[in-house]
Amino acid sequence: MSVSVIIIMGAKGRMGSMIYGLAKDNPDFSVAALVERADLVPGLQNMGVKVAADLDAILPVPGAVVIDFTSPEVSMNSVRTALKHKAGAVIGTTGLSKDQVAELHEAAKTIPLLWAPNMSVGVNVLLKILPELVRLLGPAYDMEMVEIHHNKKKDAPSGTALKLAQCLAEARGWDYDDVKKHCRDGIIGPRPKDELGVQTLRGGDVVGDHTVYFLGPGERIEITHRAHSRETFAQGALRAAKWLSGQKAGRLYGMADVLL
Repeated sequence: MSVSVIIIMGAKGRMGSMIYGLAKDNPDFSVAALVERADLVPGLQNMGVKVAADLDAILPVPGAVVIDFTSPEVSMNSVRTALKHKAGAVIGTTGLSKDQVAELHEAAKTIPLLWAPNMSVGVNVLLKILPELVRLLGPAYDMEMVEIHHNKKKDAPSGTALKLAQCLAEARGWDYDDVKKHCRDGIIGPRPKDELGVQTLRGGDVVGDHTVYFLGPGERIEITHRAHSRETFAQGALRAAKWLSGQKAGRLYGMADVLL
């Protein structure tokens, strides 16, 4: 079995450290380098792995895939650097703007590139079955969603909630931006039929809960995904990196491609 070479961005962060912890003892992976902010680099120098504050100082590394779960700005810089050196990249960062997503699509024409706001197997299976539920239940069922995350999460709604909601809207034949309702307050009147509410809760150390509601006449269906640990996302990222190392450029990949 071939060994996948990876470079981990944000190696001192919650996700970066989890990915490194899983990869370092896994014979399927070789960690070529860890990248962190300059002030955090000293804390990584006893890891026995090459460490740098700049991805450009590490690349090129033959066959390497960069894994980045940092922030939109840092992740986009990682993609630009990977593009410069023709390296592959797995991006798990949420909160990207439309322009940044468009830039990912453009970069994916040149380098193997995968972006997924949630890399858990369960969420990506959910994305596959939700359209069928929308079709079978029909327009009589209103669709809503609630997501809960820890009190340190910076973006709202979460990237996973947006992906799920966009999936629901597309299945109903809607443009998500036309029907989304991220906040309700005051005398709002009756709920329009062409509306999709996504409500955000923040608190404690919740890794990530997402509940989709189908609310119909006389009944409702609730589908909940709960992430018990960030390890599920880290395992997904490693699975994605291993898969991506054997792919060619051409289009922006997602976790659905990995799970096919």
